[in-house]
Amino acid sequence: MNDSTAVNTPAAPAPDVVEIDKLWSVFHSAGRDAVVHQDLDLRIVDGEFMSIVGGSGSGKTVLLRQMLGLEKPARGRVTVLGKPAAQLGAEGAASRVGMLFQHGALYSAFTVLENIAFALRELGTLPSKLVREVAMVKLQMVGLEPAQAHKMPSDLSGGMVKRVALARALVMDPPLLLLDEPTAGLDPDSADGFVALLRSLHQELGLTVVMVTHDLDTLFELSTRIAVVAEKRIIACGTPLQVMAHDHPFIHDFFLGARGQRAAAVLRQAPHNE
Repeated sequence: MNDSTAVNTPAAPAPDVVEIDKLWSVFHSAGRDAVVHQDLDLRIVDGEFMSIVGGSGSGKTVLLRQMLGLEKPARGRVTVLGKPAAQLGAEGAASRVGMLFQHGALYSAFTVLENIAFALRELGTLPSKLVREVAMVKLQMVGLEPAQAHKMPSDLSGGMVKRVALARALVMDPPLLLLDEPTAGLDPDSADGFVALLRSLHQELGLTVVMVTHDLDTLFELSTRIAVVAEKRIIACGTPLQVMAHDHPFIHDFFLGARGQRAAAVLRQAPHNE
């Protein structure tokens, strides 16, 4: 008889990739201080797909810029991958944080492949052949054919621009990816395809993703958690269904209107979001 007893040890919680503590974001304009965030706290853990929503002027994109180290907190602390975000910004964050800007922000004078390879070339430490090979792999990773490599941004559709910009954001294999309105400006079919791509890459690469979006379909399709910014702070943070149950005027208007109810119809059947 074996006297040993199996012990089920609870899994350790995922580490924090982003830690925001008591953040104040303040901008100076026309001799006045505009406070965008006040004592805002947020934790983003390894491997999750966190979405940030809020009304116009609530500072959603400002939060992404804080994580990139492009904005300096007036007060408080923003730590990304164990380092102060400002330090990442000073060092160049491309190797640790990928950023997909709302309109792609491709370099108009560069080809598709040159855009994707830009950060690797800037390192100046890799042979040109290897840089090209890595960029080509990323091009195909986002669902584009090698024949697209030598096109110029002006020759691309909106959906292709987004995919090239995503490949550029991932070229350094960063563990953290930031998305600013990733489906903005796309037609429904292109948006659906891009959302499917993001879901696949999140799962396959084990990325931690932080997304700002106002698109409810995208929000419900991708988010493991949602953080709601209102009143200069995070007023709710949890799974989509948990956030929707929170009693607040913005949440009611944003999630529980007719459009929100339609977008959430499938969500309620998904056990992983309960």
